[in-house]
Amino acid sequence: MTRMQARFLALWSRSGGTDAEQAYADLARCYAEPTRHYHTLQHVRRCLRDLDWARAEIPDIDAVELALWCHDVIYVPGAEDNEPRSAGWLRHWSGNRIAATERIAGLILDTAHAGIPASLAGRYTVDIDLAVLGCTRTRFRRNGVLLRAERPDLDEVAYDAAERAFLGALLARPRIYHTDLFHNRYEAHARANLAWRLAQPAPGLRETRP
Repeated sequence: MTRMQARFLALWSRSGGTDAEQAYADLARCYAEPTRHYHTLQHVRRCLRDLDWARAEIPDIDAVELALWCHDVIYVPGAEDNEPRSAGWLRHWSGNRIAATERIAGLILDTAHAGIPASLAGRYTVDIDLAVLGCTRTRFRRNGVLLRAERPDLDEVAYDAAERAFLGALLARPRIYHTDLFHNRYEAHARANLAWRLAQPAPGLRETRP
């Protein structure tokens, strides 16, 4: 049993869930789908590192952790209902045995990043999901490659436009991170990374080299 699996089984069981091994097997299967390159268990692992770093400040810590485990369990590139379907996955496997199911489902929906979450737990959940924007430039570029690989249906021009729209909207916010803890740790690096990406020439404007 891997450390990740053991951690999920313990969390699922103490949250009131049953069939923990079957739930983890299905979760791991989803995150290992061949269409995924960024939205994998590695992304969850990175989220858990930030969760553990901030653990003392986060309310409803088990609910936030379970939301992070499940927030991308259903991921169809380009789909607009991944978060509702991921919340549905949680409801299915919970079977009404996890008392906090609806609260956790709400945290999953918060990771659509459509606005400022109403709860502090929600704000921590989305800040952890976006913490990777404040990583090193090398890692930021690598993540960009992985995200691009998940959208083979889009040509370079269409993908570039979609990426710029999303990143530009984040950069235009007064704050990328809603909690002071993550704002102080990641905001400056995240803004520098986003500004660097948006300053890159669009595909049609790049020089053609022999």
